[in-house]
Amino acid sequence: MTRDHDPSTNAGRHAADSEAEPVVRGRGRPVGDREAKRAGLLKAAISVIAQEGFAGASLRKVAQRAGCTTGAVTYYFANKEAMVIAVAESLFDQFDAQLGRGQDRIDVRAGFQRWLDWTKADDPDPWLAVLQLLAHARHEPAFAAVYQRRYAQYREKLAAILARGQGQGLIRGDIPADLLADQLSAMADGWMMLLPIEPERFRPARIRALLDATVAMISPPSMRTRPRRTSGR
Repeated sequence: MTRDHDPSTNAGRHAADSEAEPVVRGRGRPVGDREAKRAGLLKAAISVIAQEGFAGASLRKVAQRAGCTTGAVTYYFANKEAMVIAVAESLFDQFDAQLGRGQDRIDVRAGFQRWLDWTKADDPDPWLAVLQLLAHARHEPAFAAVYQRRYAQYREKLAAILARGQGQGLIRGDIPADLLADQLSAMADGWMMLLPIEPERFRPARIRALLDATVAMISPPSMRTRPRRTSGR
């Protein structure tokens, strides 16, 4: 992976970035709430990655988006690799937060609805950044390991929720919970990837039909109802 150093430490990079604001190094602790500043930089990094892709994201561009110096960015992230890994961890934290809502009540339909609402939110940068970084992970083993670890944790949590639903008779028990978790997460990933390409497939009526079909597929036979029909294709 190409490491994106601060331009003040590399004359060649400084020349290439001459259009940027002058960089003030200053490695001391920034004034203010450290966690809030780091969260702001992560949000800026997610936005840059979403809009310009992994290759187009640099510490300098993140600093410009956040309205700070490159030195302020390197206080929190030593290089581009560290920043991108932190972005991936932050995005998976958002996934876990979505999954953790309402765990006291097994409701797969509501869980999928929250996922779709998240991808259709006014700010599409987080899930667009997910797609950009997923493509990058194919070519970078170290970064792929981050995705594998966090995705495995996510599936384990989802499998535990489904297993609890099986114990309550709410989820079909003839398929192991871990396999159902794999299938459901793959479906959600597929919807997320296709939504920006085929938005007409994800109009409200068809989303309701998709959710009904998903619930029917994972419900015990005694609880299944025929999914509502929709003319969307």
